[in-house]
Amino acid sequence: MASPFDAIKAVDYTVVITRDMAAMRAFYEDVLGFVLDRALSDGWFEYRVGGTVLALSAPGFTAADLPVPQGSAALQLAFRVPVPIVDACAEELRVKGIAILSPPTDREFGHRTLFFRDPDGNLIEIYAEI
Repeated sequence: MASPFDAIKAVDYTVVITRDMAAMRAFYEDVLGFVLDRALSDGWFEYRVGGTVLALSAPGFTAADLPVPQGSAALQLAFRVPVPIVDACAEELRVKGIAILSPPTDREFGHRTLFFRDPDGNLIEIYAEI
């Protein structure tokens, strides 16, 4: 039996609920270099990343939720790049004073990966297919 959820064919946008909007905007704009595409309010900022949108949001529907404990990731974002860019990103993070959790590493499953955190503690992965 078909499900109406069969109509879902892609992730249109990802919303990151933020604790510290100023720090998160500075990170995504100044460190990762994402260009602000649209601001709908003081609590909603959108960045176009390829064919999708990454949105930073102040708590809304989740306002009554307990925040994710400091030092715990609420989500992981993975961004694919060409192989040499993984190492270039690691160097740029070092220059900008961003702590690296795992330096560029070739993994047995065919990825070269780099891991670090955003200001809210979410895990960010830069990876390449190898």
